[in-house]
Amino acid sequence: MPTDRLPLPVLDLRDVSLVRDGKALLQDVALTVREGERWALLGANGAGKSTLLKLAGATAHPTRGTVEVLGRRLGTVDIRELRESIGHVDPRHPLRSPLTIEQVVLTGITGTIELMPRWQPTAAQQTRVAQLVDLLGIADRARDPWTTLSQGERGRALIARAMVAEPRLLLLDEPSTGLDVAAREQLLDTIDVVHASQPTLSSILVTHHLEELPSSTTHAALLRGGRVQAAGRASDVLTSELVSACFDHPIRIHRTGDRWAAHSGRLATTIH
Repeated sequence: MPTDRLPLPVLDLRDVSLVRDGKALLQDVALTVREGERWALLGANGAGKSTLLKLAGATAHPTRGTVEVLGRRLGTVDIRELRESIGHVDPRHPLRSPLTIEQVVLTGITGTIELMPRWQPTAAQQTRVAQLVDLLGIADRARDPWTTLSQGERGRALIARAMVAEPRLLLLDEPSTGLDVAAREQLLDTIDVVHASQPTLSSILVTHHLEELPSSTTHAALLRGGRVQAAGRASDVLTSELVSACFDHPIRIHRTGDRWAAHSGRLATTIH
C-alpha cells in the first residue's frame, strides 16, 4: 500500500559541536529541516543561533558531527556551488555605494556586494528581478539609490536579493533589526508572501522576539548555551513552559491566529 513520505531534508545536523578558541559555541546539536518547512531559531544572546545559521549557510564547519545542506555534507562538497542554492538575508548588509534596488537585487546573482565589473545580466535575469521587486511591493522605488531607502525598504530589497537565484533554502538573520512596528509588520507580510509564492522553499529565521515571527512559521527550535532545548512544530515548542526554561525567566506566551506574543509571567507590583 502507498505510504506518505516525509519531505526531503534540506538541512540535517547530527551530533554537531562547534568549538572556537576553547569555547563550545554549539554542543551535541541534532536538527533536521525539511523541504517547505519554515523554522524559527530563538534563544538569548550567545545561545548559538547565529553559529547554527552559519552552518546552515555553509560559512562555518563543525568541530564534531556531520552537517548536510541540500543533501551535501560539509567538508566533501564545493562550498561555492552549494552556496548558490542558499539565500541569505542579513540586515547589516555592508553596501555603502548608491546602487539602486534593482542593482542590489542583481548582486544576489553574482553573490557580491557591489556589481561586478563588465558583468551584464541576461534578459531572463532582469525579468526575474522585476518580478521579485514587484512581488515584494517596492517596484515604485526600484531605481532609487540604496542610500535613500528606509530600513524597511532595504529589508524587502535584501529578501528579493536572496531570492533572485531561486534558492532552496532561505536564511534570515534577525531581519526585523532596527525596524519600527509598521516596518516590521510590512517585512513579516513580505516573508509570508514569499512563502505563499514558493511553498517548497525552506527557511530558517533567527530572532530574540516571538513578535517577530511571520505567520507562515511552521517549526521552532529553542537554543540555550549552545544546545537545542526543544525543537518541533511551532505550536508544540512555543509554550510558556518551554520558553520560560529557555530564557530562564517566567514568560507567558499568547497566540492570536498565526502570531505569537510574549510578556513577563511575574505579577506586576506597584511602587509607592
